This record gives sequence, structure tokens and C-alpha cells, in this order.
Amino acid sequence: MIFDPKIPPKGTLRDWIDFRADTTPDVISHQFLTDDSQLTWGELREAARDVALRLTALGVAKGESVAICKPNSRNAIICLFGIFYGGFRATPLNLAAGPAAMGHAISHSQSRYLFLGKSQVSNFAAALDETDAHPCTIPADKDILFPGSAKLPNVDLYEVSPDDHALLMYTSGTTGLPKGVVHTQSSLLAGGWTAAVAHQLTPEDHAMCVLPFFHINGLCVTLIAPLISGGAVSIASKFSNKRFWSDCEKSEVTWFSIVPTIISHLLHSDRVPNGACKNRIRFGRSASAPLAHQTQKGFEDKFGIPIVETMGLTETAAQILSNPLAPGVRKIGSPGIGYGNEIAILDHEQKPVKSGIIGELAVRGPNVLLEYLDNEKATKATFTKEGWMRTGDLGYLDKDNYVFITGRLKELIIKGGENIAPREIDEALYCHKDVVEAAAFARPCETYGQRVEAAVRLCKDSTTTADDLKVICEEKLGKFKTPDHIHVLRELPKGASGKIQRLKLAEMIG
Repeated sequence: MIFDPKIPPKGTLRDWIDFRADTTPDVISHQFLTDDSQLTWGELREAARDVALRLTALGVAKGESVAICKPNSRNAIICLFGIFYGGFRATPLNLAAGPAAMGHAISHSQSRYLFLGKSQVSNFAAALDETDAHPCTIPADKDILFPGSAKLPNVDLYEVSPDDHALLMYTSGTTGLPKGVVHTQSSLLAGGWTAAVAHQLTPEDHAMCVLPFFHINGLCVTLIAPLISGGAVSIASKFSNKRFWSDCEKSEVTWFSIVPTIISHLLHSDRVPNGACKNRIRFGRSASAPLAHQTQKGFEDKFGIPIVETMGLTETAAQILSNPLAPGVRKIGSPGIGYGNEIAILDHEQKPVKSGIIGELAVRGPNVLLEYLDNEKATKATFTKEGWMRTGDLGYLDKDNYVFITGRLKELIIKGGENIAPREIDEALYCHKDVVEAAAFARPCETYGQRVEAAVRLCKDSTTTADDLKVICEEKLGKFKTPDHIHVLRELPKGASGKIQRLKLAEMIG
């Protein structure tokens, strides 16, 4: 197996696990910060193969969904790679999605077996109340306890091909029932490859994973990319503002992938990494939501670590765009250029437009989803006749083919017939040093059809008022785009990746 920056990886996930185990069996692949344990590539292959054989012996069919209801941990990673290795379809449940969404995923995926962590027993029980499904649970804490004999079964693994199903991951479902995104062995590998290429990852690199593996960013960028590049990854059960920098120091991390809300929380924290850690970290990676200019500048000024803004979707196995590393040109405010795929901006007739013209961002490449499971209508609506996958994001290309995102089609605020991108209001709010989180959103209005409102979370002990923030917005945006109301909240609703869920704000505020 060869990591070629010009050609998507060939073979299957099993092939790549075997390759790493055969060539570097004693090299550490994963470190687990919760219990200070670790896995080598050889140990990972042995454990994954054991899981694969036992699932095969239970009668799980090739390509059949096997669910995981467990946060980041040693056994969760073994279960995940075991499902991949056996040729099954890994179905990580979004532990932050709530009982109805979890129940839908269990039912819709038709998972007959589910790896269950002790911490998720009550969540799983609540999810079952929302569905008629009754999967068999496999406890996966200290040990992975399969039903039946502890003796390793005498069965043969399925033959696996690049076109076989490998992952079923559900969208956030902010505007309806979550859709099941199907990735093949090939597209999942390509998703890790795009990140490895853009960030020039090598076997000497060591990633920090604080995002959940049941989110596409955590899975593809910090788990699959190191499989392709041969690097290691340290895995935390979740993000901790108190432990992030000390964990980076302890693990000798060279890069990390986080989201804008985490960047903002680190910026407003009084904790800083030591000098050796700052010098070792090549870059931090921001994804899953637009990064405010002021937040990026503040972070880089404070810590001296460059932040590379990127963009990806569940449907594209994470990354489609990234800013280049130095000495390449990094454009602040842009998630970058395409790596490993084609990028276009489409007009209302789904035809590519010239640079500078706003339209819908679309992508074509080896990391794009196969389909939405059992949803032919949604699959058909997502792809154009020319094979472009529509992302639902509005933006434009500049003369150098860097993408600039102006908003989401579904989140666009239309006030008096004028389109207002929520992001430009977010940017104005983030200019205030006390704003940790910000999100603008639309509310119904009898006069204009929609009006602008926003919600913010302020840093501890801040005396800033909503009126103070309105003054900033008027100065930067004018009165028409300034929010009519700015709600100061303790917490803004976020998905599993930490991305603020803008469409839930109006419902939550009531």
C-alpha cells in the first residue's frame, strides 16, 4: 500500500490495517488519554480481527449495519476497526442527538447487534422507547463480551472489495429526520486521504483527537487519515478546556483538529501550552463551521500556533476544502481550495459559474457518499445530472479558486426581500472580546417577512450588555442588518462536533 498525494488510496480498510500491522507492527497507533493505555498497529489488527471473526460467527451479513453506542475509548476504537475489518457497515450513534434521533438510527439502520458502553445504558434505553427495534447488545467496556463461547470461532472472514459499504453515519437532522449517509470502503479511505494530503501528514506526525468518532470529522480526519499516513493519534473521551494543552504536551502532539467553538473556548481560557509544545505543533485545524476572523487572529496571536481553516461534510467523508500549509497561501476567511476532488459553484440551473459569482458550492470526487440509505428521493436531489454533489452552502470562488462561504441556503435570512448571511452578523459580534459564542438567526416578522435576531454566550464575569453588542453591529453592518434582539445565553445549542445549531435557536428561545 502506497500513500500517494496524487492518487486516492487503493484497496480496503482491511488492506490498510494489514499493511500497517505487517510493516510496523510495534509502532504505536493509538494512545488513550482516559486510561493511559495504547495500541500498536499489530495489536490493533489482532483486536480488530477478533471482533470481525466473532461478528461473522454471529451471522452478521457482509455489509450489514453494526451499531456502536459508546464514546471515544480504547474498546470503541477496536469495535469500529473490527467492523471495518470484517466487511460490515459501522453505524456510530450520535450520543448527543437525543432519544428520538438515536431510536430512528437504530431502527432505520436495521442494526441487529450494538456495542454498548456502560455510560450509555440509560440513553440507549430511552432511545429504545422511541422505536420497535430490539438489537442484541454487546457490552464493550473493560472487555468486549460477545454472546456465546469465549473461544475464538472457526470461521472465514468475508471477501471485501472497495465498493462495499463501510460506514452509515446519520446527519444532524436539524430540519427533519436524520438521513443515513452511506460511505464505501473506498470513499471512506479517500476521506482520510484528502486530509493527509492537504496537511502533508507523515508517519512522524501525532494527532490529538478530542472530537467524537461518531462525527465525520473525528472519524475521518483523526482516525482514517493517520491510517493512511502511518502517524499516531491520542484520543480523549471528549474535549476538556482544562486538560487540552497538558494532553498535547504529554502526547507530544504535532497537530490537532477542532471546531470554532473549541478554538474560542481555548482563546478565552487562562491556560497556555509550554514552549516545547507550541514549537512542536505544526498547525491546528478548524472545521465543521466557519471560523470568525477575530477568533482566528486572537488564537494565533495568543498561542503562536497557525490555524488552518477547512471545510467538509458527512456526505464527503469530511474534508473537501483546506487552506494550504506554509509556504502556501493561506486566505483568512476562506476554507481554502479543493484537495483530492473537484470544486464548482453552481447557479440555479445547476451550471458552474465564473469566479466572483455567488451560487451553491458543489463537489465531485472519490470521497463523496454512495447514497442516502433507503432514501432515493434525497439521493437524487443531492446529485446533479453531471455528478456534482450539492452541499447546500452558498459561496463564490475567487480568481485563485479559493472558496468563500457566504451562508447556508437553509439558514439564509431574507429580510424585506434582501438576503442576509448570518455569518456576517456572527463576525461583527465576535469583534467584542467577551463574546465566546455567537449565532444570528431568522424570526418571523409581519413587516419584513423575517427579522434578524442573535444569541451570544459571554465569557465569565462579563458586564457586556445586548445594547453594547448592538452598537458594534450597527457600526459594522448598518441598522438594517443589526439584530432586533440579542439574547445572552448560558449555552448555545450545539451538535456532536461542537457546531452551533443555528436553526434550533429560534425554537429554543421561544
